[in-house]
Amino acid sequence: MSALSIAQGATDVPLLETTIGQALLNIVADHGDGLALVSRHQSIRWTWAQLLAQVDAVATGLLALGVGKGDRVGIWAPNCAEWTVIQFATARIGAILVNINPAYRTSEVDYALNKVGCSLLVTAPRFKSSDYVAMLREIGPDRLPALRHVVVLGDERHGGWLNWSDLLVQADPARLTGIEASLDRNDPINIQFTSGTTGQPKGATLTHRNVLNNGYFSARTMRLTAADRLCIPVPLYHCFGMVLGNMAALTSGAAMVYPGEAYDPRLVLDTVQAEGCTMLHGVPTMFITILNQPDLDAFDISTLRTGIMAGSPCPETVMRQVMDRLNLTQITIGYGMTETSPLTTQTATDDPLEERVTTVGRVHPHAQAKVVGPDGAILPIGQQGEYCSRGYAVMLGYWNDPERTADAIDADGWMHSGDLATMNAHGYVRITGRIKDMIIRGGENIYPREIEEYLLRHPAVADAQVFGVTDDKFGEAVCTWIIPRADAILSEQDILDHCRGQIAHFKIPRYVRIVDRFEMTVTGKAQKFEMRAIMERELGLGG
Repeated sequence: MSALSIAQGATDVPLLETTIGQALLNIVADHGDGLALVSRHQSIRWTWAQLLAQVDAVATGLLALGVGKGDRVGIWAPNCAEWTVIQFATARIGAILVNINPAYRTSEVDYALNKVGCSLLVTAPRFKSSDYVAMLREIGPDRLPALRHVVVLGDERHGGWLNWSDLLVQADPARLTGIEASLDRNDPINIQFTSGTTGQPKGATLTHRNVLNNGYFSARTMRLTAADRLCIPVPLYHCFGMVLGNMAALTSGAAMVYPGEAYDPRLVLDTVQAEGCTMLHGVPTMFITILNQPDLDAFDISTLRTGIMAGSPCPETVMRQVMDRLNLTQITIGYGMTETSPLTTQTATDDPLEERVTTVGRVHPHAQAKVVGPDGAILPIGQQGEYCSRGYAVMLGYWNDPERTADAIDADGWMHSGDLATMNAHGYVRITGRIKDMIIRGGENIYPREIEEYLLRHPAVADAQVFGVTDDKFGEAVCTWIIPRADAILSEQDILDHCRGQIAHFKIPRYVRIVDRFEMTVTGKAQKFEMRAIMERELGLGG
């Protein structure tokens, strides 16, 4: 190991040099009668052979509508079997799947569809408080000139638009085989929009090779086999669901199990118990809400073994509880970003316990990682700087956005994350915060993650988010939102008493709010910029 914070992943297992469609054919050849997909809220149970039949029918239906290689096909829906079918069907014909966030509203979906020129959109009629059909009608065809077809899920007819059943036609295997032969593993196959917390969302463009291999190596790290059943409560529209869920299953033969349209902790527990799930994916906030279920011990979750916790830094205390109380003794922590397909580091199931609960593991196979200072120089081991990665997983770029692509990927191919990290002498990486999340109070640099870790030691605290708000005297002041444990009684003064004399005075929150939920993205990431805006409005700051 170098004295510098740079590491290279193993290369003894070769990359998969195939397309997603060929990978599907391969798994059907090996495990055609094996369980492939369970969508509990739809009462669907398909083997791999049955899933392929659905995929090929829809792929042929897309071809009949004039959709072909390179065309963009949008999917705007919560988790469901059709989401996965369209994911694999577009890959079979070389069309580019465009993931539309289920939480998007009119202006956002208008922007996304036009940014990439979607020619066909598959949409749910509605989800939660969003009426997708009404929003699309409001936008109107004049503002969506590239959009030739809208396909609506469900049986209800919507004048002028197709239904999902219209896509299910007689499969044409010979034609699909011919198309498969014309595809290349390096073709773009997926566009995922980043969160867009600053400026308009960017369309990260990923290839077969990107996502297939990321699913493959995450599955190998977890030691998945065709006997495993993977509970996927994370959104399919995000890399976590469609790559670390669906692609991990595709490359191992494990079954994909969807508890419901959207995350619900009780649905997850019901699903694990009913399906005998061996794996569970989630972001830390999801695991926290599961742990916080008052009747958790009434569920039989003894089949659980492994999974991935990712999406945001995981508090050490939560990780230990997940291992102890949820039986996830071999759970892994992964780190990455949409632009890297997503994982570039992951803990191994047999890593030392301390590294498994305090780091995001070591660099993935066929990838490189480094920690650099503001000047771009690689830092010595243990020093905090920006995490960068390079290798097969890095995206092609942002769709039709060369300037922002050049800002993210340097001339040597390194993807700059914007995340702060350290790397130890054994190559384990610890994410210490976001560069933009850093609070500067009177010249002191304060990293929210450190304070959050300390607050979570309080026995009545279930989750904590720390962020800065405007302050006339110090520039910024520390603020925290706290979610208490179920049935716990917790006050703002309890939090302050917990901090005094234990952490430096300038790190003690000036403002404390006890809340029942955080402002969150659909993927379960806390939106600190939204919480900051709410607090500044309430307190009359920064005006």
